[in-house]
Amino acid sequence: MTPDAPIGVFDSGVGGLTVLKALAAQLPQERFVYLGDTARLPYGTKSPETVQRYALQAARTLARHDVKCLVIACNTASAVGLGAVSEAVRDVPVIGVIEPGAQAACAASRSGHIAVIATEGTVRGGAYQEAIVRRRGDARVRAVPAPLFVALAEEGLCRGPIAESLAHHYLDPLFAASAGASRPDTLVLGCTHFPMLAEAIGLVAGPGVSIVDSAQTTARCVRQTLEARDLAAGAGAGGLRLLATDAPERFARVGARFLERPIDPREVELVDLL
Repeated sequence: MTPDAPIGVFDSGVGGLTVLKALAAQLPQERFVYLGDTARLPYGTKSPETVQRYALQAARTLARHDVKCLVIACNTASAVGLGAVSEAVRDVPVIGVIEPGAQAACAASRSGHIAVIATEGTVRGGAYQEAIVRRRGDARVRAVPAPLFVALAEEGLCRGPIAESLAHHYLDPLFAASAGASRPDTLVLGCTHFPMLAEAIGLVAGPGVSIVDSAQTTARCVRQTLEARDLAAGAGAGGLRLLATDAPERFARVGARFLERPIDPREVELVDLL
C-alpha cells in the first residue's frame, strides 16, 4: 500500500458520486476507483443481511484494484456493513459516511435536537441515532425516511415546486412553527442522493437550521486519515476509473448530474461482483 495507490469508493448506484465529488475537490491529486452496484440497487429497501453481503462483494472487488483506502459511500451499507467490510479488508482503512456525519451533526447543533432524513433501511437500522447519542448524551434525534427524494434526484427534479412540495411533505412535521421547542436546529442529509436537493430542503427547513452533508464530512475524514497514515498522494493530476454492475448508459446519464460533469458511457466499465 503506497501513496500513489488509488482510493476505492462504492455505492449501490450513482448517489455515492456526491461523495466522490467532495473527495475529488478536497484531494485533487488522488486517483479514485468508483464502483456503482447498479444491477442491485437500491440497497435502502433490502434486508441488512443482503446489504452486508453486497457490501462485502463490492469491497473485495475494489480491493483487487490495490486501493489504499476504501470509502463506503452509501449510508445503508455503512450502517450495516462497515464492521464486516473492515474485518474483510484489514490492510486498508475503511471509512463509512455515518460516523463523520454524526460527528458533524453533534458539533453543529446548539440544542442537541437533531433530525435525520434517510432511506428506510438507514432509519430502520438506527445507526445515525446511535452514533449521535454516543457522541452527545443530551441529543434528541428524530429520524424520518424520505425515499422519494432518491427518485427526484435521479430524475434531475432537484429544484422548484415539485422538490419543494415533497420537502414540505417530509419536513413540515419536523420544522413547522407549531413544533415549538421540539424543532430541531440541525438536519442530517443521511442519504448520498439528498445533497442534490439541498436547496429545496434548506428552504423548507428554514433559516437557523444547520444542514449537515455527509459527503463533505466524509471527504474531510478521508483526507485526515490519509495524512495521519502518510498515504496522501504527492503532486499530481489525479484520475478516475468508473465501474458499474449494469446499464453503463444510464449510469453515465444520471451520474453526470451528481458528478456535475459529462460522463461518456465508454468511461464506465462493466464488472461482476463475486
